[in-house]
Amino acid sequence: MQISNRKHQFLLTLVLFFASYPCSFAQLKPITKKEIFTEKLSGFTANLPAVLRWIDNDRYIVMKDGKTFTANAKTGVEKEATSDEMAIRLDRVENRAMLSGKKLKVQLGTEDKTLLEDGMGLQNPQLSPDFKYVAYTRDGNLFSFDINSAKEIQLTSDGTIDILNGYASWVYYEEILGRASQYRAFWWSPDSKHIAYFRSDQSMVPTYLITDIDSKLNTVEERTKYPKVGDKNPEVKVGVVSPAAAGTVWFTMNEKQDQYYGMPYWKPDGKTLLVQWMNRLQDSLIIYEMDLTDGSKKPFYTEVQKTWVNLDDNDRIRFVNDGKNMIVQSDKSGWMQLYNYDINGKLLNPITEFGYAVTDVSLIDEKSKKIYFTAKGKENTARTDYYVVGFDGKKLKRLSFGDFDHRIMSVSPTGTYFVTRYSNTSTPTQMALMDNTGKQKKYLGDSKGEKMKEFALAKTTFSRVKSDDGLFDLPMKITWPANMQAGKKYPVLISIYGGPSAGTCWDTWSANASQQWYAQEGLIQVVMDHRASGHFGKAGVNYMYHNLGYWEIKDYSTMVKWLIDSAQADASKIAITGFSYGGYMSSYALGYAPNVFTHAMAGGSVTDWRLYDSHYTERYMGTPLNNPEGYKTSSVMTYAKNYKGMLQLVHGNIDDNVHLENSIALASALQDNKKDFEYMTYAGGRHGWGGNKRTHFENLKTNFIYKYLLEKVAPEEILLK
Repeated sequence: MQISNRKHQFLLTLVLFFASYPCSFAQLKPITKKEIFTEKLSGFTANLPAVLRWIDNDRYIVMKDGKTFTANAKTGVEKEATSDEMAIRLDRVENRAMLSGKKLKVQLGTEDKTLLEDGMGLQNPQLSPDFKYVAYTRDGNLFSFDINSAKEIQLTSDGTIDILNGYASWVYYEEILGRASQYRAFWWSPDSKHIAYFRSDQSMVPTYLITDIDSKLNTVEERTKYPKVGDKNPEVKVGVVSPAAAGTVWFTMNEKQDQYYGMPYWKPDGKTLLVQWMNRLQDSLIIYEMDLTDGSKKPFYTEVQKTWVNLDDNDRIRFVNDGKNMIVQSDKSGWMQLYNYDINGKLLNPITEFGYAVTDVSLIDEKSKKIYFTAKGKENTARTDYYVVGFDGKKLKRLSFGDFDHRIMSVSPTGTYFVTRYSNTSTPTQMALMDNTGKQKKYLGDSKGEKMKEFALAKTTFSRVKSDDGLFDLPMKITWPANMQAGKKYPVLISIYGGPSAGTCWDTWSANASQQWYAQEGLIQVVMDHRASGHFGKAGVNYMYHNLGYWEIKDYSTMVKWLIDSAQADASKIAITGFSYGGYMSSYALGYAPNVFTHAMAGGSVTDWRLYDSHYTERYMGTPLNNPEGYKTSSVMTYAKNYKGMLQLVHGNIDDNVHLENSIALASALQDNKKDFEYMTYAGGRHGWGGNKRTHFENLKTNFIYKYLLEKVAPEEILLK
């Protein structure tokens, strides 16, 4: 489920990096409507410099205050960039294939060349590594174009609306290859001699009909091949073809088998394809080595887990040492870790230790056999830090500093230097140039605007609440009402996403105009994460296996009870809000825990996992056949009879990800149980929407907060126009 977390924000999407809290609020002014709505907080922030690119290992190009400079990391000297250096900055021309209107064009250096005048229906053009061919799909078939001979070559011929060569079906696009793929399901070999591709037969996948109405009152219909839990998935074959002529070599696996394929990997020499295969239950991954001559296979890497193995990791393997070794990333230990393998798939040694999660590999220095990476959890589960370690797993060293969350913005070519933007809940974002010993070379700036010295901001704190079973210190970030009075109770607004390994509560600086205004209005604003949010590794996420909903609400309830007992929260006004999985959590909370949560705003919500797609849902829940009780207890409708309070239920009419039927089903169940709620749909809305309907949606949420939590009419200035 690759869906964005749409947190509630009624006014500005601009994140403001404010100054640290002053020692005394008495001498400072509160932020007023004028600053927020008229001046729009002008002067509250300062721009941080932007490191544009490295010229070499010591010199980089940086932009600040609207000017471009070259800087020497070794000496710290900066000077305004010369015209030649500016050209380096602007020289971002890449060899690529592209569509320009109907035309298929290729850009080689500074030269543009039109290959096809009529590229109607052509999708995902990809230039070969040697710049001699362009591959693309059209009408369900895979093509190549020989640039030198100006010849189009059709590589497959059986494409139809249901047979897709090199083009992904919906469930592969959404859940496995990812939205960034734009449905592309073909991959060039490094030597440009072959193209690997998926052939998907989706004829057996159920068709889902979506209907809507347009502005001219015409009925609009869309049909999507959408497999729900237990349904037939598309039958996929993996093939390899030369760009010069048709004739595919097929991977020798029965396409009728219930299975999934992940994105394949080419070995660096281009002579071998590594095919990621997974069973329908998703607990067993086998990477096969495919022979390009006859499609035969042999196991190369195997991983089995008691719960599930994630297939959609496109950074699982990184080849190093001229293709003699590879770095494998896996969470099989209970934490995402790095392992050193030889090119034949033999484990040489673990690189990182257990107990924290690697989040990204920033650089692999093959010459010195070092890996620079970021991770969460070693110092603090809610912060990201930067480390270096040897291929052999020795000499692990933290390079970031202090009690901050570090976002690594840029690393020099050999890892000698890096640029970090760092902050925590009480410290606004700052920026520094560091070296690979952890020494600061140059302080690059902070984001505090001069005008912030005049104003008192609402206090935001980061804290931990012990889970009921005592196993986890659950993270919670709270923005407190301005001028809190002892003994007074305050309404609570909780913004969540929920879901497996999808945390949103980090120890970082974050403040915005709506947050500051609501603090003045007397609202306690909370972001919180549960045990399976990713803070506690895959071991924590595994709690959700066959049991979505339960642990999230259990942990959220524990934190809410702490707010009521220890933080002046009004137990009669506990609102929870989220979109997509967050909508599921919000609507689930009012039925499953009605004595804890009193109000909810739920957008684009899954309300019963039988209505969602096969790959995402079965990964965690299995099927209704092998986990009937789990599907029952995870359904929002199961608890409709317990519902009390007030729910705002919102959905896009033509949402092709989480279908509208989810909200219709919940509305029907609430009606059958004579429950009152608010309901809104948006014509033309998918999994999110823009324009005037987005404005209407934001105002809808604002009015809900004022009506039920603040018990007054929303000021006119707050509502978007």
